[in-house]
Amino acid sequence: MSESRSQVKPFDISKHMVWEAYLRVKANKGAAGVDGVSIEQFERDLKNNLFKLWNRMSSGSYFPPPVKAVEIPKAGGRGVRILGVPTVADRIAQTVAAMQLERVVEPIFHPDSYGYRPGRSALDAVGRCRERCWKNDWVIDLDIRAFFDNVDHSLMLKAVERHTDQKWILLYVRRWLTAPLQQRDGTLTARDRGTPQGSSISPVLANLYLHYAMDMWLVREFPGVTFERYCDDAVIHCGSEEQARRVRDALAERLASVGLELHPDKTRVVYCQDADRRDDHEVTSFTFLGYTFRPRLAKNRWGKHFVSFLPAVSKDAITAMGREIRSWHIARRSDKSLDDLALMFNSIVQGWINFYGRFYKSMLYPLLRRINDHLVRWAMRKFKRLRRREKRARLFLVSVFRRCPGLFAHWRFGLKPDGWTMGAV
Repeated sequence: MSESRSQVKPFDISKHMVWEAYLRVKANKGAAGVDGVSIEQFERDLKNNLFKLWNRMSSGSYFPPPVKAVEIPKAGGRGVRILGVPTVADRIAQTVAAMQLERVVEPIFHPDSYGYRPGRSALDAVGRCRERCWKNDWVIDLDIRAFFDNVDHSLMLKAVERHTDQKWILLYVRRWLTAPLQQRDGTLTARDRGTPQGSSISPVLANLYLHYAMDMWLVREFPGVTFERYCDDAVIHCGSEEQARRVRDALAERLASVGLELHPDKTRVVYCQDADRRDDHEVTSFTFLGYTFRPRLAKNRWGKHFVSFLPAVSKDAITAMGREIRSWHIARRSDKSLDDLALMFNSIVQGWINFYGRFYKSMLYPLLRRINDHLVRWAMRKFKRLRRREKRARLFLVSVFRRCPGLFAHWRFGLKPDGWTMGAV
């Protein structure tokens, strides 16, 4: 967008920032909001739409529309999670503010805060957690009940105000926090606390809130403990059971003072049992960011097996991925070639491998072998000569593998169609 026609506005928001925010929203894709306008539809009159948004934000006259409420099933079939889907224009506006706010708050965040931060990932958090579980005998596996629904607006605005002198950021954050949720039937639900999960500005606001509510409080009150936090998902490491229970109880009081609650049934004190820590305790496993930590068989540098406390893909994650594989109905796609199937599903499978194959990758093998089984059934259905001949169908895939070993992502990972697995566990 051109800056050639300078206009006096109450707020100094550059057109370049609006353009950069649009590019980020476009890259993230996402569904339409309450207005039903998709990214593609928004782009049909892109120049005017971006100019109107900039003009309203710069003049202080921008008021966000209601946020579309979308129900997303929780892992393991445990109810639903309500996501808030803003309109495309509102996502761009939120991204403008988020970009500006991130510049000033990112340097102050704790190094063990990993969620939605540049240069940090969930896998970094899992890796660091693994290392600390080896060094510390006890873990607090904490769960903040409905965090995004219970953020105190006044405390949030106080935290934002502390880090910016940009009045427009504070103005629009206040409006976004109170924008109503539009339910499926069209009714509007007013909000006096919380921030919709799924909005563009919620990640930085959540990190800022928990920076003061938890991170800095832990540093101040319990300097001897370490933790990993990915947004509202966190693990705290302690040297003893007594310390773990003391930290847990004190943290529960702290969070209650800022409008939050530790889930009484999901927050647990866990013993990191392994070959050297053999005491008998009730809870010896926990799940963090899709990885379940528990005693597992490992192999040292000399090839000797021993029991270590290690992360591997969780049962819930395996179940969810298996459900998605079944939904592809590979065997029924006899109108497709193997190249077509690879093009359709490789990116998804590779994403699973990239994330869940980082630690204890052998736990992924049974799941990925299922894809080969589906491909066998596909071959039996596609080729008359292979019908009801499973062994021949598998040999056919083996011949394809020998010619094109990198055709499928799980083949490249080592899951050969003949049932053998290449590489170390």
